[in-house]
Amino acid sequence: MLAAYASSLSLEDPLSALTIGDIAEPGVPADWLTVNTRACSLNHHDVWALKGVALRPEQVPMILGTDAAGVTDDGREVIVYAVIGEAVNGDETIDPGRTLLSEKYPGTLAEKVRVPARNLIDKPAGITFEEAACLPTAYLTAYRMLATKSGTKPGDTVLVQGAGGGVSTAAIVLGKAMGLTVWVTSRDAAKREWALTIGADAAFEPGAKLPGKADAVIETVGAATWEHSVKSLRPGGTIVISGATSGDMPPAQLTRIFFLQLTVAGSTMGTRAEFEAMLDLLVRTGTRPVIDRVMPLADGRAAFAAMASGDVHGKLVLTV
Repeated sequence: MLAAYASSLSLEDPLSALTIGDIAEPGVPADWLTVNTRACSLNHHDVWALKGVALRPEQVPMILGTDAAGVTDDGREVIVYAVIGEAVNGDETIDPGRTLLSEKYPGTLAEKVRVPARNLIDKPAGITFEEAACLPTAYLTAYRMLATKSGTKPGDTVLVQGAGGGVSTAAIVLGKAMGLTVWVTSRDAAKREWALTIGADAAFEPGAKLPGKADAVIETVGAATWEHSVKSLRPGGTIVISGATSGDMPPAQLTRIFFLQLTVAGSTMGTRAEFEAMLDLLVRTGTRPVIDRVMPLADGRAAFAAMASGDVHGKLVLTV
């Protein structure tokens, strides 16, 4: 079957490790179900896999991808929930043995993907396959950060660091759907302007003095923005972290954190229940993910090149 897969690993030249072509359907547990992919999308996780950050040499070849929507053999239209694990007190993300598709098991960037039955979520009729394929990673991650971890409520203000990233973009879109005031930062003036067009209420340069204090900060950048994130919070506010692309060892600002009684919350992906709640929000508000471009899976190398270069404004979707 046609797939985009890591045929090797290369930290310096990740695209050299990418193959888009035919690969034998890999073995998975016999009771898993087949989804005939209609659309799938890229995440930075796929580039990290090619670099050898999310994969080890003995794991290749490995089909990439954590996002997909499609149709089961019996005609059910579904979205793939990418977290493979057992729920611990209702939360699959804290299972010590949990993994994402494309890590231990083959991923979604293929004509077919096989997953446990519980990892299939019915696709709402009003959401296209292309839109649905954007949701399982970046949008679910952002939804959990906002709805579960941030402690915000409609009317509160959230600061999103690093406009333009996948999770950051999703946080802007979902934050507005949840009734939040959304501020964003970016080094790039064009990305600041773009963030305003997709729903941000205000956009600032990194480290800029803000017009007020935020109730929560969505942090995926790490060291480069950490001090600003801590200083931007009101007393009792919350920083939610799901990434640290600029480094994960900033000065901790412990005095400010304890004196202002700030909360620092880590967040990874989301639960199946949170996924269903996010879908309900999208259907109820008419909100849809931002898509940069759609292209055939066979032409996916161009999408990977765009992801690796950072030349992306929204999700990169591949159709099958």
